[in-house]
Amino acid sequence: MRTQEQVNEIVRRLLAEYPEALCSLEYGKDYELLFSVRLSAQCTDERVNMVTPALFARYPTLEAFAEADVAEVEEYVHSCGFYHAKARDIVNCAIVLLEKHNGKVPDTMEELVKLPGVGRKTANLLLGDLYRVPGSVVVDTHCIRISNRLGLVDNLKEPEKIETALRKILPPESSSDFCHCIVLHGRAVCDARSPQCEKCCLRDLCQAYEKGTVLKPAARSQRTRKA
Repeated sequence: MRTQEQVNEIVRRLLAEYPEALCSLEYGKDYELLFSVRLSAQCTDERVNMVTPALFARYPTLEAFAEADVAEVEEYVHSCGFYHAKARDIVNCAIVLLEKHNGKVPDTMEELVKLPGVGRKTANLLLGDLYRVPGSVVVDTHCIRISNRLGLVDNLKEPEKIETALRKILPPESSSDFCHCIVLHGRAVCDARSPQCEKCCLRDLCQAYEKGTVLKPAARSQRTRKA
């Protein structure tokens, strides 16, 4: 495990490396972020951003979504995958927001996870991005992988356990930004199959690199030559 000093340095370097780390989903209204995050499950943010302009133009208000025919919404979100469940959740979520929350996205974990299709990952993202709630920790596949590699958590795979562990050590005011940085770092450098350790700003703080459980540059090039 990393010391608190090392944790703080990891956070500092990531924030310096990705100073404009934001959620890559494009939205104009709070509920649009909620719906975009639902669509992003098992789908890329890039694909979601291709789909939502037409979706939000067709249903320009929360009331329009609440009155929408689920089958028609399915046509708009089909390419995001799992479109039956996603379309149903979006329409039902709009109904709940209007009936129980005066059309506003809730600002507490307790109320968010009651919404159709919303789990803790989505709730934490909304709390962090919309309301800047300290201690909001979004645990996605990048966070799971990189937190374990860095040694921020000890061989944990369950998102809720990782969320709890990270909340204890991350600076609360930086936790949401840290998670956005982790996503960018995972895409650009710390790939699941071929991490580019030679380019990593955290290499000297990485437990996996220290232990040799990810290939160091020389070892990777040697393996490539042998192949």
